[in-house]
Order: sequence, then C-alpha cells, then structure tokens
Amino acid sequence: MRRAPSPPSGPYAPPVPERELTVVSADGSRIHTELHGPEGAPAVVLAHGWVCSTAFWAPVVRALSTDHRVILYDQRGHGRSPAPGPGGYSTEALADDLVAVVEAVIPLGRRAVLAGHSMGAMTLMAAADRPVLRERAAAAVLCSTGAARLMERSRVVPLRSPRARARVHRLLLGSRAPLGPVTPLSKRLVRYVTMGPGADPATVEVAARILHACPRVVRAGWGRVLAALELDARVGQLTMPTAVIAGTADRLTPTEHAHALAAALPHCTGLTELPGLGHMTPLEDPEAVTGVIRGLVEEYGTSRGTDLTTPQEPQVEAKEQTA
Repeated sequence: MRRAPSPPSGPYAPPVPERELTVVSADGSRIHTELHGPEGAPAVVLAHGWVCSTAFWAPVVRALSTDHRVILYDQRGHGRSPAPGPGGYSTEALADDLVAVVEAVIPLGRRAVLAGHSMGAMTLMAAADRPVLRERAAAAVLCSTGAARLMERSRVVPLRSPRARARVHRLLLGSRAPLGPVTPLSKRLVRYVTMGPGADPATVEVAARILHACPRVVRAGWGRVLAALELDARVGQLTMPTAVIAGTADRLTPTEHAHALAAALPHCTGLTELPGLGHMTPLEDPEAVTGVIRGLVEEYGTSRGTDLTTPQEPQVEAKEQTA
C-alpha cells in the first residue's frame, strides 16, 4: 500500500482533508476515505480510475471544496486502501465499496452527485442496481469510460485486426511487469497512452507519479477485470440524471464508448466532448469537469445541502488527520 508521491504545492498537490475515515466494505476490505469542504454544503462523491488514487482528483477537489462537501476514496488496492485477497477483484467488489462509502457519509434522506473517472465510472455502472445509489444519488457523471469491449476498441496499440488488438491489450492490462521510476521515457509513454498530444509537461509529470505508485499486483488484478468488462446491461439501470464526458483524443476509451453510453442512459443530461484531450480529462481540463459537476449540483442537488453525520461503528473508523 503506497501513497502516490505528489508535488509540494500548486494545483496538483492534494489538499489536506478536513476529515479522514476508514470505511469497511461488505467483504471486510478497508477503504481509505477523505472529506473536504464545508460540512453543510451540497455533497459530491468522486471515484478514481484504474492505477490512480485520491491524488488524481486534486485540482477538482480544490475547485469544488470551496462550496461543496467533497468525498473521495481510494479504490481497493490503490493509494491507502489495502490490496484485496485473490477473490477481491471484481466489479461487484467495486460496487460494494462505493455503496459502503455512500452509506457511511450520505445519510438516508440526503443525496449527492456521484462522479467517476474511467474505472470509477465503471464502478457507478456496476452499482446501478443497488438501492443505496437510487436513494442517495441525485445525479451522476461518467467521465472517460466505457461499459464493455474495452480491449477491442482501445487504440493504444493500433493494430488493424480487432482480435489481435484485443489480445495485445489484454496482455498489457494483465501484466505484472514493474513500471520502474518516472523517467523521460516513461513520461512520453504516459502522455501517449493516457493524454492528448498537447498535454502540459506538469500534468504528464503528476500523472506519471500517480500511475507508477500503484502496486503492480493491484494493477494486474484490476487490469484483468477491465479486460473482461461487460456492464452494458447496467447502463440502463442508471436512472438518475447522468452526464457523460470524453476527450476526443482518448486512446484507452475512445469517444465511441461515450456516444454509446449517452444513447443507452435513461436520462442523459448531455455528452461533453473535450477537443484534443486524452483519457485523463479531470487532470487535463479540471475546469471543464468541475463545471459539469457544478451544473448537476445546481440543477439536481438538494438546496439544503448534505449534512454529513458521524457514521456508526463498526462500518467506519475515524482516523487522526495528518497534515
């Protein structure tokens, strides 16, 4: 369990949370959770993607936490959430963790806007049939993601044959090869795979630091889940107002995924395509992503805000905040 190195200052430095919790999921997995912003403000829950951590959301948290209660957590095995056992890698486990976090911090009768990036958005889809989401999600954001056929549609390795392309991508996602230190070469690879060609060097640097911090066993475990992803049937169960965001230069989840999601959602509030951006849209253009979230809060969030009460044990354990 490693925390991603982060810059000491600037927009990419993760802000210090107002409160930290350890949420216990259905199978006993311990999920590191952070709370930022005013307690009585409208609530937003953020779920990060594969091989990322809460640090990934830093620019968005800084922008939203001035007037929102922002809750974010490390997916199991990422950041400060311990790696699961051999049977702990599945979309149902992701859904269990999200439900546990939402139950812990959003009291019954209150609602929040839920936003997920990549695997975090897949987490929202996986949990679409859970009563907790239907009761406590005012709206949702699916950012840079897809529901199925990720290997065939990915353009990281641009082979002509879909079958060959899927085979190579499946091998890459399931690999346990060490990424090693962040170097000029690794940053070029991160830019190519995850970002648009015009990505700022500082953005590439912080993305590389976050990605390289993920343990390789965890990276491979979740990579195998993504390689077999089949969540098409869940998309239609996301009945809350849902916005879709995509970068037009995304090689990992090309815009055809976004268009398919927008067409399948029962209540799609709109598809935002960000020209020239890649897969890491919350890092590449945090203002655009924050704007979509704010719009949903203003239109569908509760006017009273979300009063986050003290969770009951043993599901949640409060931890001492460290600066």
